[in-house]
Amino acid sequence: MRVFPVYAPKLIVKHARIFLSGVIWVKDLGRLEFEKGRFLLPRKSLPKVKQAILELNELIEAQHHQTNAV
Repeated sequence: MRVFPVYAPKLIVKHARIFLSGVIWVKDLGRLEFEKGRFLLPRKSLPKVKQAILELNELIEAQHHQTNAV
């Protein structure tokens, strides 16, 4: 489990893309799980956690399209 003391989307996405599956902990968001390089949305979560997960998955998708375009 990697701990991020601040919400740094680019670093978090980089970690998820390298390790593909696992768990991270982000201050103020809590525990986030990812599988196959994408973050999983928990059944019950706070709106800011849901928004963060959607943002992280969008960043992952954007990076994926950039690497395919090159």
